[in-house]
Order: sequence, then structure tokens, then C-alpha cells
Amino acid sequence: MKIICIGRNYTEHNEEMKNPEGKPPVIFLKPETALVLNNRPFYYPDFSNEVHYEAELVVRINRNGKTIREQFAKNYYNEIGFGIDLTARDIQRKCKAEGLPWAIAKGFDGSAPLSRFLPLSDFINPANIEFSLLKNGNTVQHGFSAEMIFSIDRIISYISTYITLKMGDLIFTGTPSGVGPVAIGDFYEGYIENKKMLSLQIK
Repeated sequence: MKIICIGRNYTEHNEEMKNPEGKPPVIFLKPETALVLNNRPFYYPDFSNEVHYEAELVVRINRNGKTIREQFAKNYYNEIGFGIDLTARDIQRKCKAEGLPWAIAKGFDGSAPLSRFLPLSDFINPANIEFSLLKNGNTVQHGFSAEMIFSIDRIISYISTYITLKMGDLIFTGTPSGVGPVAIGDFYEGYIENKKMLSLQIK
């Protein structure tokens, strides 16, 4: 099982981070050990002083595929989940400044809290799914899948050009604006439309 993540996929987030848009999509990976499941807590690591949350819709691949044409990508997933891409921003900045890969800033243990999945058939408009993240009861991120620069189908097609997708692979599809730091004691709640998907305590 692979965790494949898309960066710079929402215009307003690119603006807040002062990043150019990814052309083509920006791809990075997280290991399986990054997953936090079943609403377990996230333990703040001692190697970073600036871990940020990034709320994302997550697709789970349901069949194997390579070099998938965009028009057929919808046949490779049928459910959606909610995830948080936790990022050690201080380590990421240091890696970027030194011209180094920033895998450790994104792929450390516990950096991918993930919810259960909902069938796309549950949604009236699966092409424009609403999602949001609450921090200590206040909404800090809110987005719609239709706001993505690269659609889910485009992402699947692009990834599969280079990396074979296999059943069970996860794709984090990018974050809207509103990212920010987490702190010990924070409590996060992730929603897809009106359904609470994820709870996350920072310890």
C-alpha cells in the first residue's frame, strides 16, 4: 500500500504559502507508518517545533492500473475519505533552503491521520464534495473538490503514468487555504459535507 500526496493543488493555498502552481502536479510520498487510524491521537514529535495541519480529501484506489487515461480514471475509485497531511514546516524549510528532498518533513511517523471512507454514491454531486476542518471548535479550513487545480481523475491519470496504482493505495489530493500550526492540547474534527469523519487529539 502506497500513500501518494499531491501538493499545490488549490490556488488560495499556493498564494498563502507563496508557492507557484504545480505544473504538472507536485507529487510526494508518505510511508505506511505515517497513518494514524481510528481517531487515535497524534504525539507531537521532539524533532520539530512547527508542525502544521493540512486537511485533504483522500481517494482509495480499488483496482490495479497503469497509464490510466483520464476519461477512465473514475473506474479506479468509488469512495472518499478525510485526511490530514501533517507537515514539519521548520524541517521542510531547512531542506528546501539546502536544496534537499523534504521527505522527512512530510513522511514522519503519524503524519497522515486518516478517517473511514464513504461511497461516492452517497453524494448528490460527487464532482464537488465539500470538506472542512475544525480546530478547537472553530473552522480553520473549508474547501470543495471542484476547486482543485487538478481533478481527482487528472491526478490518477498523471500518477499512473509513472507509478503503477494498486488496490488499496491512498491519494491525498491537496489542501485548501487556512493551514496552520498544531499545538499540544489541540483537538481537530474533520468533516465531509455534514458527516463528521475524523477526530484528532494532539498530545
